[in-house]
Amino acid sequence: MKIMSCSGLIILAFMLAGIAPAQAQYPTRPVRLLVPFPAGSANDIVARFVQPQLAAALGQQVVIDNRAGAAGNLGAEVAAKSPPDGYTVMMGNIAHSISVSLYSRLGYDLLQDFAPVTLVASGSFTLATHPSLPARSVKELIAFAKKRPGEINVATSGAAIRLAAKLLDSMAGTRMTEVNYKGTPQAITAVISGEASVGFPSTSAVTPHVRAGKLRALAVTSPKRSSMAPNVPTLIEAGVPGYEVTSWYGLMVPAGTPNEIVARLHAATVKAVSNPDVKSRFGKTDLELVGSTPEQFAEHVRREVQKWAKVVKESGMRVE
Repeated sequence: MKIMSCSGLIILAFMLAGIAPAQAQYPTRPVRLLVPFPAGSANDIVARFVQPQLAAALGQQVVIDNRAGAAGNLGAEVAAKSPPDGYTVMMGNIAHSISVSLYSRLGYDLLQDFAPVTLVASGSFTLATHPSLPARSVKELIAFAKKRPGEINVATSGAAIRLAAKLLDSMAGTRMTEVNYKGTPQAITAVISGEASVGFPSTSAVTPHVRAGKLRALAVTSPKRSSMAPNVPTLIEAGVPGYEVTSWYGLMVPAGTPNEIVARLHAATVKAVSNPDVKSRFGKTDLELVGSTPEQFAEHVRREVQKWAKVVKESGMRVE
C-alpha cells in the first residue's frame, strides 16, 4: 500500500479547505434566475416579484434570464445542463410536470436533472361560464353538459388549462368540446363573447370580468378557496371530490449542486417571500406564498408528475 507523502497531504488539505470556504462564501458573483417563459408571463411575474428581495438576502445581484420556447422546455434544458454551482437557478412551474408525459422527447429529466430548492407560490384557475348558460353551479353545469355531450365549447390555452378541462370531463363524466386559443386573453374573450360557453382562466385574470358581470365564476380549481375570490367555492366543495389543479412556481437548481448551496438559496428565498413588500405584491394576485422545504417541494413535484401522467394518458394528448 502506498502512503501519501507529507507534501501530498498538505496539498490535499489546502484543496479541501478551499472547497468549504468557496461554498460558505456563496455567492461571490451574480446569480442567474432562468425563467423558461417570456417576459410578462405568470412565471416571469413571480420571478420579478421575488428578485429584489432574493438579491438582498443573497448579497448579490440576481439577473433574470428569459429563455422562452416549447412550453418552458427549452429554458429547462438550458438550466439542467448548467454547472451545478448555484449560479443558475430556474423558476419551474406546473408546465414542466406536465411535459414529462406530454412530450415524447425532452432534453432533460425533471426528476433526475434538478434539485428542488423551494415551492415559492401556488395559485388557482377558475371554472367560469358565459352568464347566458343556464347553470349557476358546478352541479348544474355537469347535469347540463351530460344532456348535451359535445355541444358545450370550453375555451382553453396552454397544456395546464387544457388538461384541467379534460380532468373535469374525466371526473364528472361529461364530454365538452375543447377549443384551444393562443393565450389566456383570447380564451377569456371567447367566453365573454359567447363563442365558447366555459373557460378555465387563471383566477387573477378572470376576477375583474366576474366582478363586471361579464362572466360567472362557478368554482376555483385549488384545494382551498382563493383569497382573491373568497366567495367562490372550490370544485371539491362544489361536488367534484378529489379535483385539484394548482398553478405552482418553484426554484430548482441543476442536480449535483452542493447541499450547502441549496440550503443557502432556500434560506434566502424564504426570507424574500416573508418580506412585507413581496407579500404586498403577491397580495394583489390570486397567488399564495409558500416557501416550502426542499424535501416538501421534491415530493410536490413527484406527485404532480404522477397525476398529470394519468391525465395525459387518458386524454390521448401527445407532442412528438
